[in-house]
Amino acid sequence: QVQLVESGGGLVQAGDSLRLSCAASGHTLSRLDMGWFRQAPGKEREFVATIKWSGGSTYYADFVKGRFTISRDNAKNTVNLQMNSLKPEDTAVYYCAAASRPYSSSIYVTARSAYDYWGRGTQVTVSS
Repeated sequence: QVQLVESGGGLVQAGDSLRLSCAASGHTLSRLDMGWFRQAPGKEREFVATIKWSGGSTYYADFVKGRFTISRDNAKNTVNLQMNSLKPEDTAVYYCAAASRPYSSSIYVTARSAYDYWGRGTQVTVSS
């Protein structure tokens, strides 16, 4: 069983940066594909970014490319999301997720259904 806890959310102004962290317990993250999703009020939860367990390659949703960076620190068992140039439309609850199945290095896990473990989320609010 994997427990995930997000932190680092807050209220910022447009153009500011935030760094979200996801701390895991119960399992080492180095063997898991990890992802970040977000959910704005009245909208469905959507994919933001993912990082492979093998090789650490990354994949992003188009709306965050060039602004967000996902990374992992296997020594600390954490996954981070650096968010720069934030926009009001980035306002959402951000969730960390882990996929228990070891997907091949050629597959980026972007579907919500592919993730088995979820954190409770951290609120990010960007004011204009």
